[in-house]
Amino acid sequence: MNIAFIPIDNRPVCYTLPEQICAVDDRINLFIPPREWLGNLTKYADVDKIFNWLENLNNLDAVILSLDTVAYGGLISSRRCPESFDEIKQRVYKLKNILGNKHAEIYAFSSIMRISNNNINEEEKEYWNIWGKKIFEYSYNTHKYGHFDTDIPPDIFNDYLKTRKRNFEINKIYLEFQKQGLFNTLVFSKDDCAQYGLNVKEAREIEKFGGFVKTGADEIPLTLLARAVNDISPFTIHPSLKIAPVFLVPEYKDLISNYEDVSIENSVKGQLELAGCRICEPENADILLYVNNFEDHQGEIVMKVPTKPFSGQWHSPEKPYMIADVRFANGSDNAFVEKLFETDFDENFYGYAAWNTSANTLGSLICAAVVKWRSGGQQDRKAGLYNQHAFKKLQTVRFLDDWAYQANVRQMLEKPDENSIKTLMKPYEKRVFEKFGVNYNTSYKFPWNRLFEVEIELN
Repeated sequence: MNIAFIPIDNRPVCYTLPEQICAVDDRINLFIPPREWLGNLTKYADVDKIFNWLENLNNLDAVILSLDTVAYGGLISSRRCPESFDEIKQRVYKLKNILGNKHAEIYAFSSIMRISNNNINEEEKEYWNIWGKKIFEYSYNTHKYGHFDTDIPPDIFNDYLKTRKRNFEINKIYLEFQKQGLFNTLVFSKDDCAQYGLNVKEAREIEKFGGFVKTGADEIPLTLLARAVNDISPFTIHPSLKIAPVFLVPEYKDLISNYEDVSIENSVKGQLELAGCRICEPENADILLYVNNFEDHQGEIVMKVPTKPFSGQWHSPEKPYMIADVRFANGSDNAFVEKLFETDFDENFYGYAAWNTSANTLGSLICAAVVKWRSGGQQDRKAGLYNQHAFKKLQTVRFLDDWAYQANVRQMLEKPDENSIKTLMKPYEKRVFEKFGVNYNTSYKFPWNRLFEVEIELN
């Protein structure tokens, strides 16, 4: 299967994680643009080079792409780039022509521009460091009450509204492309959601126009990858992959995660449905999806927001299973991981994740499990399609990142320091390597020169 994959940007979870997942099935040939062409925290993607690269790819079965990358230069760039509506429109029509000649299934997503409730301009325009909360306040109250007076300077206020309108009008063009049959699947993503806001209002308008809106962002390309793998031959030998969610504290599954606007139960169901999986009862499942959900509220270690840790018992199931650890945002529940490590990860283990938002965790976890299942990871080991080494490597990275770094070592660092992290990660490496029976030379980088993400290389 030949898949072209255009990520949101060059972060590890956007760029290297799809490669690590696809390596689990030797039939998947993943084509991804050179990393230096993609955007980062301050640089826009080189769209012309990406267009030329895509145009010259042949015999593709699927194209999975972030429309923000090819329209604006990246997800962050979509909020910052100064180009006019007409300039962006010209670019997306060029994309349409390229995709129309591919004779491949097209899976795409575009963001609904977020509105963060803070005065941090790391991922926004410069004026956000003064006016971010005021813009959020205007957005929230205007949607809720229909009108709200603000003291935001007119030049800043008008620039912000102009950028929003430009992006919204571009999204409406994608809806027209969808009606013309360009996309197999088109998703409009919304992240950092509140109950009200201009972004929420836009989402409802898109839905009225027939668009599909999904809470989340970074994980959506991976969820679409899972959908493609479920859709396209030769992976359809087992056409209905049935997955049963199992909440470890089911009485709290109606609570809403941080940075989301739907319950954790609906977040799980939404990810499974978008991935092309059937939701079923545990006794009928091909794979069980265990969710270490939160009680009362979701915690967040890095923000020093505590919550009740897992206090139950864990026994490895006797059928295939995967684990979404979402008791905390941005990292694992240490108490739960300790329970996991008391048991062995046998051939029924289909993956673990606990990074960033609940949607991020779920989308990437489900994708990895789908790829392993379709590779014959459970049904047909003799076919030689399932790469066990690649799966162990993928899971090693996830535990080192989501558990060791995000839930522990990150709190020990005051700034990005590759020497310090190497030392601090050693005891965690030892435990993870022992669990999976592996041994790697490790290196750690901070690709965006901040503590939020780390890149882990295993050799």
